[in-house]
Amino acid sequence: MNVERTATPLEVAPEMIEVRSAFVPRLFARNGPVFAAAMLLLAVALIALTQGAADIPIRTTVGLLLDRLPFVTIEQDVPATWERIVFDIRLPRIIAAALVGSALSYSGTAYQGIFRNPLADPFLLGVASGAGFGAAIAIVSPLPSDAYGFGWVPVFAFIGATVTVTLVYLVSRSAPGSQGATLILAGVALSAVLSAGISFMLLTGGNQTQPILSFIFGGFNTASWTRLAAALPYIAVGGLVVSLHARILNVFQLDREQAAQLGVDVTKSTLIVLAAASLMAAAAVAVAGIIGFVGLIVPHAARMLVGSDHRRLLPVAALGGAAFLIAADLASRTLLAPQEIPVGVLTAMLGGPFFLYLLRTRRVDGGR
Repeated sequence: MNVERTATPLEVAPEMIEVRSAFVPRLFARNGPVFAAAMLLLAVALIALTQGAADIPIRTTVGLLLDRLPFVTIEQDVPATWERIVFDIRLPRIIAAALVGSALSYSGTAYQGIFRNPLADPFLLGVASGAGFGAAIAIVSPLPSDAYGFGWVPVFAFIGATVTVTLVYLVSRSAPGSQGATLILAGVALSAVLSAGISFMLLTGGNQTQPILSFIFGGFNTASWTRLAAALPYIAVGGLVVSLHARILNVFQLDREQAAQLGVDVTKSTLIVLAAASLMAAAAVAVAGIIGFVGLIVPHAARMLVGSDHRRLLPVAALGGAAFLIAADLASRTLLAPQEIPVGVLTAMLGGPFFLYLLRTRRVDGGR
């Protein structure tokens, strides 16, 4: 008589383990670059917290951070000044650099996807200068501005960024010749005009315009929790809107005519993504001033890691941009300490040669 035997749990377990072990590599292969970028961001942020005029040990810094968590108590015998340095000076500055870096990288990735141009960047398109010009108008106007950081500043910065990117887009569409090259040239030309306008306000506005210098050079020495709280909604809303259009950005890489044939409302999607990206760039300028080339360098590095699928490219670019700008800010305050180098100067020193490299090796006519 044949009796069927039911497999024991010990006999089934190896098969279950094999299935689960096969799932883990697939999960990591799909999201590995995102995890790696997140780990890099955490490592760079932790190093930045420990370095400065007063070097604080990593173990002490981690203990101070963990002690602020709910239901966690870590007793440490540390000077009271260290705690103030970590939470009142360095941490707001690091979070501000992370927000600005992610916003600039996110908006740069969105611009490159919309325009199908590898050189599209908030700085090169004149968007950063437009936001800075709008912020400068808000500063010299009688409208209320809280410590020249917010109030009407982000509103005017967004208007300046939106008007600038619209003008650049219209010029590139109407001008003969290569649309991609015209796009960059129009952005550079408008950026020069807007920078001249900012300089004019500096020369004629007296002491009232001194805060505008922060926007010209870019930096985080005025970062505070209040300004971060005011900037976060702008960056979060813009990032959410762009992320919801990740699939459409993928379709745009084919061709606008093909995208329309696939049922995409090209004009509507273009305007929505441009507005969201400009909102993020304007908020970044309102926090840190004009910091160039972050939206050019980081998206290219992210694209080399994960390809052109914006569903993975956007988060990797955001995390990489945050880590990049935290590292740049750390270098700005430690290389020539106690003197501080403007962050915008360092990013320009890195971004200028990278831009020339792209001009030499990549097509800029709107193709790939």
